[in-house]
Amino acid sequence: MHFKSHKKFSIMNKKIASALISVFHKDGLGPIVEKLHQEGVVIYSTGGTETFIQSLGIPVVPVEDVTSYPSILGGRVKTLHPKVFGGILNRGDHQGDQEQLKEFDIPQIDLVIVDLYPFEKTVASGASEQDIIEKIDIGGISLIRAAAKNYKDVLCVSNMEDYEEVLNLLNEKNGETSLEDRKRFAAKSFDVSSHYDSAIFNYFNNDQDIASLKLSVRDSKSLRYGENPHQKGSFYGDFEALFDQLHGKELSYNNLLDVDAAVQLMEEFKNDDPTFAILKHNNACGLATRDTIAQAYVDALAGDPVSAFGGVLIANKKIDMATATEVNQLFCEVVIAPSYEAEALELLKSKKNRIILVKKETSMDQKQVRTCLNGYLVQDKDHITDSAADLNPVTDKKATEAEIEDMIFASKLCKHTKSNTIVLAKNKQLCASGTGQTSRVDALNQAIHKAQSFNFDLNGAVMASDAFFPFPDCVEIADNAGITAVIQPGGSIKDQLSIDYCNENKMAMVMTGTRHFKH
Repeated sequence: MHFKSHKKFSIMNKKIASALISVFHKDGLGPIVEKLHQEGVVIYSTGGTETFIQSLGIPVVPVEDVTSYPSILGGRVKTLHPKVFGGILNRGDHQGDQEQLKEFDIPQIDLVIVDLYPFEKTVASGASEQDIIEKIDIGGISLIRAAAKNYKDVLCVSNMEDYEEVLNLLNEKNGETSLEDRKRFAAKSFDVSSHYDSAIFNYFNNDQDIASLKLSVRDSKSLRYGENPHQKGSFYGDFEALFDQLHGKELSYNNLLDVDAAVQLMEEFKNDDPTFAILKHNNACGLATRDTIAQAYVDALAGDPVSAFGGVLIANKKIDMATATEVNQLFCEVVIAPSYEAEALELLKSKKNRIILVKKETSMDQKQVRTCLNGYLVQDKDHITDSAADLNPVTDKKATEAEIEDMIFASKLCKHTKSNTIVLAKNKQLCASGTGQTSRVDALNQAIHKAQSFNFDLNGAVMASDAFFPFPDCVEIADNAGITAVIQPGGSIKDQLSIDYCNENKMAMVMTGTRHFKH
């Protein structure tokens, strides 16, 4: 069979005369195929896409007729042929390329519409390794790279999400594309191909140890601004996979940071009795566990009713009307809960800009990544939660059951508070915390001063520290404030100094062996 190759030139506007279409997802493809047919475009296709186009009553040339070679190896090899890639990669302004098209009877291809096997979805589904391997696309990724590389002459469409834009383009320009159009779609195509390859590498490297960081997130959202109004900001990730937003304005950069801190903290309490937390600038200013979620909120607010203004609120249980009535008296940016009673939700919606989120039951990434100098720091998340079994009593006086419960409560919060930090708690309520101080003594003094300013009685309270005490000064200050039990990781060469002070002053101290720095 002889195929006519129409000569093309790398000009700004180019009429599409031929197209190769081979896709996994066919939703939304029909109108494009019909428009191409109206414009007299010759369509080449293969497999299921060929059958789909035929079902529309539109003529289509099988790729096998071009290559004179059938689909082989169970469909693994269909389009990998010089007559296909020659039609895509030839340069319209290169005389030698055009002469070779004629010599080898290679059809010109101006438009390539190809997508990829759903590799990531297959992995996420828990499919077998063999099924996952079969979803590694070979022909499709090769076609995308070839067409995008030759964007001066070829329009490459690699994502079904772009079908509407392509159809509008064809309608507006009567089947023509500009160089600017083609370059934009080429960039989109390399975005698709690079993301796909990163996903495959990360799958294979899951049980290997290749020291290479591949980050690729295609879901993105522009934010009003970054941390400050003069900074641009974007969020990369699938927010909707974690939350349903029921009400309120768009989340800001700072909102998202606080929401992240709130969710990470509440993960520690998700299986506990009703617990409510209030956060500000990534740190909890209120936290309490009670018999009801309403009382938990009231007591969390009591921890610092001043800082709570404009904060982020999170509950580990359904928010009922009693809780919503209390919350509605506070100006807050965000409310997060696993669910809401209908009337409670309506009340919370009475504030137009208040962001109301439902936290879904999903797993979160177990790695943390942050920029550092001219690179990145990567670490495992701090997945250790101190429990009663981890406590090593090191003093003569042993903690009571109530003190142990309070120390575990305080330790969970300490883990999610900026270092250096000291957390003071009593009866499963945050009394105060010292956050982000350069000195542990300063953190303790800050916490004591804050607790006293809100009229907390620290007699019988407990103290949690994110790291060891190099000197006995902190336990002495705590003792003078009325604190009776201390939880800390230990590990200082001078641990005994703090132990001796506690023994001399009838304080209980436990060590966990696990430091919880957070920077």
